[in-house]
Amino acid sequence: MAQGQATKVKKKKKSVLKRAAQAQQRAEVNRANRTRVRTMMRRLRTAITAGDATAASNLLSPTMSAIDQAITKGVLHENTGNRYKSRLTVAFNGIKAKAAAK
Repeated sequence: MAQGQATKVKKKKKSVLKRAAQAQQRAEVNRANRTRVRTMMRRLRTAITAGDATAASNLLSPTMSAIDQAITKGVLHENTGNRYKSRLTVAFNGIKAKAAAK
């Protein structure tokens, strides 16, 4: 189903209407959580690619926390979130090593 499209309700039964409303609310919450995580990951990646170790270190902890929250809420699968965290940490450690070498 396309993003932002309402779910089609074929029956006008009370329980069907309620479930459709609940699904729509859940989709909005999930979309907000997913957007927050992706934005934080994008900010961290830009800081890493720019070589800004201090900005990256300030963003690392909140980003990891946001990924963990998304896993807990069921927005991200656990393996997917762990893969994101691992790759971001490896990139951050590379930047940190370069900054320490200078």
